[in-house]
Amino acid sequence: MIYFTSDTHFGHENVIRFTGRPYGTVAQMNHALVANINARVQPRDELYILGDFSFRITAEDAKAIREQIRCERVHLIPGNHDKDWGSKGLAGTFDVMPPVSRLKVNGHKYILSHYPLVDWEAMERGSMMLHGHIHSRGSDYNELNRMQGIYRYDVGMDANGLRPVSIEEIDAWFAGVENAGIARWQSWVAPNPGPARDIARSLLVDELEREPDRHSANEKGAAWPSL
Repeated sequence: MIYFTSDTHFGHENVIRFTGRPYGTVAQMNHALVANINARVQPRDELYILGDFSFRITAEDAKAIREQIRCERVHLIPGNHDKDWGSKGLAGTFDVMPPVSRLKVNGHKYILSHYPLVDWEAMERGSMMLHGHIHSRGSDYNELNRMQGIYRYDVGMDANGLRPVSIEEIDAWFAGVENAGIARWQSWVAPNPGPARDIARSLLVDELEREPDRHSANEKGAAWPSL
């Protein structure tokens, strides 16, 4: 089975406070997160960690925590807080993958990155964007993506009950959801009053007039900015 997680932040005291994790000390958090991983992910499963495995601890201590995880095949998409795992003495700790990687399982494509992407490969054909970094707490962020038909999912610990999430769970999350299938720059640029707002409004109106089929798709759930 395939599992995903990110942003474990092993060794990071402040992450307990700013994410509301229910631990009194870093040692308690480290122990609990390793236990949560081992409870779900079996030795012969595959685990993809989408960045920020540890923070402000030595490479040796981070490696020792990795060795407590029983899963044999652990892949790492580097995040902004990760060590140089290819350096001497650390090589082989993880299967380190490119910052943006592709995974294809049973005909479905998944794009993996530490950072969330607005547009990604084969988005219009139903590929899923899996990421971490933002420390969304609870299901609100993932639910908003689902409501808008955006196949993007935060696999981070804080968004998934402090445990890894399986590929089957992610597929089930989007089951029956119509794919919005397109990224428009107007949806992620917040226009300010004045010329920029007028330009964005005119471009969006012109685009909708030229693509009535996309306008219909919006009525089924795609998100458009309020200009």
